[in-house]
Amino acid sequence: MSERGVSTRISPLRKAMWWLQDYLYAAGWQVRGVLSRVQPGSFHQGHRRPVVIIPGVYENWQFMMPLIQCIHDAGHPVHVVTVLQRNKLEVPVAARMVAQHIEEAGLQDAAIVAHSKGGLIGKYTMLMLDPEQRIDRMVTVCTPFSGSRYARYMLLPTLRIFSPRNALTLELAREEAINSRITSIYGTFDPHIPEGSVLPGATNIELPAAGHFMILGDPETARIIVEQLNPDEP
Repeated sequence: MSERGVSTRISPLRKAMWWLQDYLYAAGWQVRGVLSRVQPGSFHQGHRRPVVIIPGVYENWQFMMPLIQCIHDAGHPVHVVTVLQRNKLEVPVAARMVAQHIEEAGLQDAAIVAHSKGGLIGKYTMLMLDPEQRIDRMVTVCTPFSGSRYARYMLLPTLRIFSPRNALTLELAREEAINSRITSIYGTFDPHIPEGSVLPGATNIELPAAGHFMILGDPETARIIVEQLNPDEP
């Protein structure tokens, strides 16, 4: 797939509306995640490559249910790393949990589908914790590969790690060896990542959508992810 781009001039009013819609979407799925009774093992069946889901910070795995359902419906067994809980751990710690799950589940030729911070965890796992090359590729949505300038204003350490000056962010940005195995998807406007989610050397796909959260529920996002999970299929 070729790289896509959307260049539009966005009014402040439109941005404000997207901010509101984005937070309403996030709040709704946080509540639905708490109330959900879906069991993670119910998605383990499938005939295509296995997929491991890594959500963003403060998100449980149910937050990504729209994508999980579409990926599973396309024939992929889907795994979630429940021990991540709401993904507040440091990236290296979370990455070890992901790597352990992949090994214990015996996954091969696997793909990671991640959101936001989950993409940093996924890249760290691929770089540092996959000596047997069990992970073939990663597709990630709205990941701050270059950090976010807003992080410096955050009081919580779990958010300040996204600073463009953070040592781990800089280290991951310098490591480009596996970028060709990553697809980075993002919209025309992300209220949390003004730097954007373009990753040098990766397949970068900009969708005509907005938001840091509500893009997860866009049917086009799911379609592109499934397409990128199987790039060699007709």
